[in-house]
Amino acid sequence: MSKRDDSGADIEAGTANRSDGGTARRPSRVRGHRRRRRLLPVAIAACLLMTGVGTATAAAPATGTSTTESSIAAQTPADILQAGAQQGIADGYPGVIGMVRKGDATQYVHAGVGDLVNKVPADPKAKFRIGSNTKAFASTVLLQLEGEKKLSLDDTVAKWLPKAVAANGYDGSKITIRQLLNHTSGLPDYFKSVQINGPYFLNTNPREVFPPQNLVNVALAMRAPTTEPGEKFDYSNTNYVLAGMVIKAVTGSEPAAEIQRRIIEPLGLRDTSFPTADPALYGNHLHGYAIRTIFINDATASNVQVFGSAGAMVSTMDDLAAFSRALMTGKLLEPAQMAELKTTVPVTGDVGYGLGIERIKLSCGKWAWGHNGAVLGYFSEWLSSEDGTEQVLHTNNEYHLLAGTPGQTHTGKAMTDAFCAL
Repeated sequence: MSKRDDSGADIEAGTANRSDGGTARRPSRVRGHRRRRRLLPVAIAACLLMTGVGTATAAAPATGTSTTESSIAAQTPADILQAGAQQGIADGYPGVIGMVRKGDATQYVHAGVGDLVNKVPADPKAKFRIGSNTKAFASTVLLQLEGEKKLSLDDTVAKWLPKAVAANGYDGSKITIRQLLNHTSGLPDYFKSVQINGPYFLNTNPREVFPPQNLVNVALAMRAPTTEPGEKFDYSNTNYVLAGMVIKAVTGSEPAAEIQRRIIEPLGLRDTSFPTADPALYGNHLHGYAIRTIFINDATASNVQVFGSAGAMVSTMDDLAAFSRALMTGKLLEPAQMAELKTTVPVTGDVGYGLGIERIKLSCGKWAWGHNGAVLGYFSEWLSSEDGTEQVLHTNNEYHLLAGTPGQTHTGKAMTDAFCAL
């Protein structure tokens, strides 16, 4: 990939973003404790961290044998994250940014460039596509609607979307909203279809229209059911496309509008947005890249309609940390809904998936909440403590729909080691 001599690595200390009022939020999905799988490039753009699938795909933070506790103790968390960023550049990433936050103290790290053409250093304040980290925003809206008595998470999909899931043996009257949010619906992931991931990866028409119901229809046609609803965890972007459709059915508004009104505006997340059609990024942003054979192509502009409420949002590390802190501290949800958010289903022995977020046990023995997001050109992950006071995030600006790359492994390990050192 590109030249290594452009990586301006640095650590910066700063003041934590106060727009969240110091309250913590719950992290979005974190796949961190799962072994990374080698997945087909097309199958990964939409998954979680722990399951190692992408966006919309996410790969889990590395949790294998890590740096010894004594060696970690000799470095600050920011030092550890910085070293991981630099290794990410050595692995071929154009740029890596990261953030360590404890209480009101925040440190940023960066290495490499945010734009290969102009050689602009990767800016830790820059916007990027957050992929499946969008899922926590969507689940928060549905939990808020339940708190307002406008729906129940135990309502069936068919109650709100009578004809949406009714083909090839799938029955929306047997699937609940809760099962959508914790990925136990048994629905296939439409993004594993070449019909969807092929055009998305080639990125030849980033404005192509993908109506949500069409994505659901692709999923239903992929195979007949192999499990009963509620039987087991199986990550699928189809679940959160349907979740967005439920939000619209209940409120009469698009999920983007509800997320804007209920989360983005109240928390003052000025650099967070939910694009619904425009494939471009604006303002200060990282350029995203994708390796195709021996070439690396600019993938900054890509189709947001492929993921929608499963992974279309744009944010920054500061805003994502503010959201997760607010979520974790109950600023966004009532106590009953907080309990539902944190109720997990097993993924592996040390990983459980809640409603748009994951709980994982790290190799050092600490538990964390979090999630990851992977869409064309961007891969991001975050971890948070239960009370939101300890947070680590990082973002890489290259993703070509393949999980388990050396860059993902090394930067993911640095994130978990940095969190362990907090």
